[in-house]
Amino acid sequence: MEFRKDFLWGGATAANQCEGAFDIDGKGLSVADAMPGGKNRFSIISSLEFDWDIDTDKYYYPNHLGIDHYHRFKEDIALFAEMGFKAYRFSIAWSRIFPQGDELKPNEKGISFYEALIEECLKYNIEPVVTISHYEMPLHLAKNYGGWKNRELINFYERYVEVLFERFASKVKYWMTFNEINSAIEFPALSQGLIPKTGANNFTDRFQAWHHQFVASALAVKIGKRLRKDIQIGCMQIYAPMYAFDSNPSNQFASQFKQRVFNYFTSDVQVRGYYPTYISQLLQHYDAKMPIMEKGDKELLKENTVDYIGFSYYMSMAIDETNSEATDPAAGNLMEGVRNPFLESSEWGWQIDPLGLRISLNDLWDRYQVPLFIVENGLGAKDEIDDNGEIHDDYRIDYLAKHIQAMADAVTDGVDLIGYTPWGCIDLVAASTGEMSKRYGFIYVDLDDQGKGTLDRKRKKSFNWYKQVIASNGENVIQQ
Repeated sequence: MEFRKDFLWGGATAANQCEGAFDIDGKGLSVADAMPGGKNRFSIISSLEFDWDIDTDKYYYPNHLGIDHYHRFKEDIALFAEMGFKAYRFSIAWSRIFPQGDELKPNEKGISFYEALIEECLKYNIEPVVTISHYEMPLHLAKNYGGWKNRELINFYERYVEVLFERFASKVKYWMTFNEINSAIEFPALSQGLIPKTGANNFTDRFQAWHHQFVASALAVKIGKRLRKDIQIGCMQIYAPMYAFDSNPSNQFASQFKQRVFNYFTSDVQVRGYYPTYISQLLQHYDAKMPIMEKGDKELLKENTVDYIGFSYYMSMAIDETNSEATDPAAGNLMEGVRNPFLESSEWGWQIDPLGLRISLNDLWDRYQVPLFIVENGLGAKDEIDDNGEIHDDYRIDYLAKHIQAMADAVTDGVDLIGYTPWGCIDLVAASTGEMSKRYGFIYVDLDDQGKGTLDRKRKKSFNWYKQVIASNGENVIQQ
């Protein structure tokens, strides 16, 4: 079976990882701006001492520069168009529109930037796919309101969404409300703005924050449908199949639990419109209380479900609760498990599992029967420029080719797949470590982990390969 004729081939980035320009044209600070770079980034943020303060004498903050997409977006989008992109998934920096997050009026210079960015996409017939909040809530809301555990953030988000949709809904059809909303079960600082000092270690706070995000997401759907009939508003999550390490029933049950809490809970609420019955199991496990709901919340969730599921897929994880001596710990995209002996891993230890993508697509389709959109997938690797000035990233081509084949197989299985936007179509700052050396792009950016370099763009071998994939609508995935 072929991919649909209007399949959305493209690539994905995030404002906080590529734009830079963190303090110009009226932009306020975001939580991403307060996250130092380096392999210890998450452990620093997870410490009891961390308080969202920026200390440039002690740390380097790579998000402040990004790859300077803010000033170079026309050059970058021209390169995307050269590859033949049908869609470009990017995010809007909330603090560029509302610098503190709680203002009554937006920053017009921020709106003007995104209007120019959207128009540049449309000039090349590239469909903008916009994430409303992608790990970059205004720092003021995290520091002074305690993040998403505070219900007041619903009103601030609603005001933000009203501005975005009133200005851009006529030009942008595809939206997503929150990036990787389920990641908060492991690391709530990114999506919920919660750190240990503000209650991150209390799971009641995490579930309460989720509820507020669910209500906010439903409000976004309600606002969007009022302004444009054919608007498509999706949720967005990490998806990673959780395999039982062996046939021990204890591990089978443990993998089922992990599937529910990590892969299904947030989408169950946003797609089905109500809390699943297993919520009591989750709350008991995490010693958490049921989220406080106000009158009208349940009706709002039920009446304003999302149109599609956007998800990131990088890897699968094996689950072993029996403490087998044969297992080794493994980590990945904000999740933990054990190493699967049947899989290879990337340089950063993320296990590579193309068949797992086919399994994921089938699982999601069977469960929800709504269109699916792979909005992140890719291989982080250290790319080297050879003596001829070329970058032969055959390992990336191999990774992507196998995952695209898995997508095609899932379509044959009957899955309704609407698009594919590989992560970091241009090199950018890694969210997990703040490194530039962990590269994902088809386009190389001359910048190192200390922020040194020319920022010049260079096409990798995968650039022309992906161009052929798009031109053939996915039929030509064999390396040329």
